[in-house]
Amino acid sequence: MLILTEQNSIANHFIAELRDQRIQKDSMRFRRNLERLGELLAYEISKKLDYEPRVVNTPLGIAETMLLSSQPVLITILRAGLPFYQGFLNFFDKAESAFVGAFRGQHNDRDFTFEIEMNYIAAPDLTGKQVILVDPMLATGKSIVITAQALHKYGQPAHVHVVAAIASRHGVDYLKANMQMEYTLWVGDLDEELNNKFYIVPGLGDAGDLSFGNKM
Repeated sequence: MLILTEQNSIANHFIAELRDQRIQKDSMRFRRNLERLGELLAYEISKKLDYEPRVVNTPLGIAETMLLSSQPVLITILRAGLPFYQGFLNFFDKAESAFVGAFRGQHNDRDFTFEIEMNYIAAPDLTGKQVILVDPMLATGKSIVITAQALHKYGQPAHVHVVAAIASRHGVDYLKANMQMEYTLWVGDLDEELNNKFYIVPGLGDAGDLSFGNKM
């Protein structure tokens, strides 16, 4: 697992602004900070992908370089994941994309549980590909695991990179216990707590509402 904030970088500023309730009032800036954080994490993941030698013809000669041997597939969970996903698309601009509609169902207040409801998937063939699955908040981990399971019918990826802006310790542990495919976890920052409504503490609140307005 890579945690960006374990090493000081400009990512600290983006994450601090994402958390800051004063700055959160500017939804455009909130979306932009998610996008910028996505770009930084896309760069980190790009170091782990496969490359092959290529030549480029310049006006004055030939330059040798290493370029991606294949493009990853970007997957995000609607709607909160869209700004975060855009950061990855800015860098992997030739990548195919998949979109998943998954959301929290009704809470059970007696045992503090809830189910994930999924009502939409649009995905290309994932067989043998590097998959980057992005969701800004890894709280319980349930939506990531259920999404990964649902994607099986689109083919077996070579590897899955799970990416979150903020993750909880509980969510990290849930992935370790329940993910049934090879994956690597990349997060901006890691928080230790979940409250009784399954929000990360200190977290940043509801990323979808902060990006696009309060839902009914």
